[in-house]
Amino acid sequence: MFSKSKLGNICYYVSDIDRTEAFYRDVMGLDIQRMEGDEDTGGDWLIANTVNGVDLIFFAMESRPGNSPIIVFEIADGGIDDIVSTLADKGVTIVTPVSHAPEGWSSEFADPDGHVISIYQSAQAPRSLKKVA
Repeated sequence: MFSKSKLGNICYYVSDIDRTEAFYRDVMGLDIQRMEGDEDTGGDWLIANTVNGVDLIFFAMESRPGNSPIIVFEIADGGIDDIVSTLADKGVTIVTPVSHAPEGWSSEFADPDGHVISIYQSAQAPRSLKKVA
């Protein structure tokens, strides 16, 4: 199911978005872009592109051990609803059902040890790839 997915993002929950921006920009030298939040994503958030194409994303949100960072698999062709349904059918714990994410859709599920894994797809891709009869 994930063999053709690329690792798209590593998502961090941080307590102070301004402090995080300054650290990753000024200390680590990353090119940080501040993205304007909307009613679904809340406040502003940050993205840092890396040369291997894996983006670091930062959201101001309560963080506790085990919920950050989160590895995010990008589902390029869409079908996030189908994937989440298949995971649930296999007994996987769905932590967050398919919900709005910046410019797309995301869902989180837990591995057997409770580590959260996220999937994301662009809003331009279909949420389901199943053919309607």
